[in-house]
Amino acid sequence: MNIGRILVVEDDASLRRVTQAQLEKCGYETAVACDVPEALEILEKEPRDLIITDLNLPGASGMELLKQVRLDYPEATVVVVTAYGTIETAVDAMRAGAYDYITKPVHPDELRALVTRVLERRQLIEEVRALRSTLDQKYGFENIVGRSSALLQVLDSASRVAHTDATVLILGETGTGKELLAKAIHFNSLRRQRPFVVINCGAIPAELLESELFGHVKGSFTGAMTHKKGKVEIAEGGTLFLDEIGEMSLDLQVRVLRLLQEREIEKVGATKLIRVDVRIIAATHRNLETLVAAGQFREDLYYRLAVIPLSLPPLRDRTGDVPELINQFFERSKLRHDRPDLTLSPAVMPCLVNHRWPGNVRELENVIERLVLLCRGDEVDVTDLPANIRQRRPSPEPSAPAPVITEAGLNGVERQLIVKALHESNWNQTQAARQLAISRKTLLYRMGKHGITKDQDERAMRPENGAGA
Repeated sequence: MNIGRILVVEDDASLRRVTQAQLEKCGYETAVACDVPEALEILEKEPRDLIITDLNLPGASGMELLKQVRLDYPEATVVVVTAYGTIETAVDAMRAGAYDYITKPVHPDELRALVTRVLERRQLIEEVRALRSTLDQKYGFENIVGRSSALLQVLDSASRVAHTDATVLILGETGTGKELLAKAIHFNSLRRQRPFVVINCGAIPAELLESELFGHVKGSFTGAMTHKKGKVEIAEGGTLFLDEIGEMSLDLQVRVLRLLQEREIEKVGATKLIRVDVRIIAATHRNLETLVAAGQFREDLYYRLAVIPLSLPPLRDRTGDVPELINQFFERSKLRHDRPDLTLSPAVMPCLVNHRWPGNVRELENVIERLVLLCRGDEVDVTDLPANIRQRRPSPEPSAPAPVITEAGLNGVERQLIVKALHESNWNQTQAARQLAISRKTLLYRMGKHGITKDQDERAMRPENGAGA
């Protein structure tokens, strides 16, 4: 949106011209009207960011214009101009939705300052709105990549509880995307316009975690030179994400339990309780039931946290999602590192798909980024992969010699993959290239290299006449 389009509504022709000249001198696109009908006619042709209107107009008043603008152009900001002796009328206008008022005679400096303040405020509102839109796009459930049934079941449950204030416990191995899921829950909840605050319970020393969570008062311990808000207070009205809660000490678990039960906290060194309104989402890669049995995690806290347990599957259990994840990470990394022409050889995909990924999605993302950064040519090939991923086939028996991957063997695998992708996409080259994570230009080059044609290779994909009869 263009910021700086102004409409001045003033029945005094001389004052109207002077005001228009002052605003246009400051670079604002300014239109003028002498009464309400003319103002509404201008607005109908092109809505304005700011409307400066005299309250005392012939016929319909500035107050009536204000009410009509609030109905038809709620995005517009209205400032009213009034004589010195009618300030109460201006206050009434602000109650009706005017942003501010200014009194006659209007000083040029005062006018410029007011307009600058109004338009800076509008720009800030637009930036916040754009940021929220970006967050919605980034953290929507639909943007969590994967179509495996195990993942979709988790996302379905998460989307159904997002609009509630229920406490959620996210379980899953390291790197499965627990924080990403927590953010999706928050940004799809009624608390989405309030903070999402993260604290990693395993990354902060136990003696400091209490202060980080609940805050402290000045002088409560050595080094406490000022009063400090904790993460719980900072998350007021929003969501507090307790990552790796399985690492939290038993003493601190008692205080988290009180937070969940009573919705109140006590700062370190304070004597007064503080009421708080936060939603708790916790996550851990550890088995909390095992920790409870071993006396390392409070049973009452576990049941308070596990109101809605969500278990994210490891990547090895959703191998069907790996190609889509690879494509997303590859395109994102190419953009980030300015390598738009880089492609993936079709022979790379089976190696990546068959890897066990003990570090899950995070490990996959890191590997893809490393490939984009370190690849010397315009195509990532099998030889660019880390050694542990390159050997994608099952390990042979100890007595058997290690398999040798020859160029001819790789070419054969590559040809098979290309033909299979073309067959599955009904020989639509654009779709096949997307499936193989390469450009259409690269696909055409490799089809020529391997002598792939629709007539010959499509016949080869069909069963022989009479087969199975």
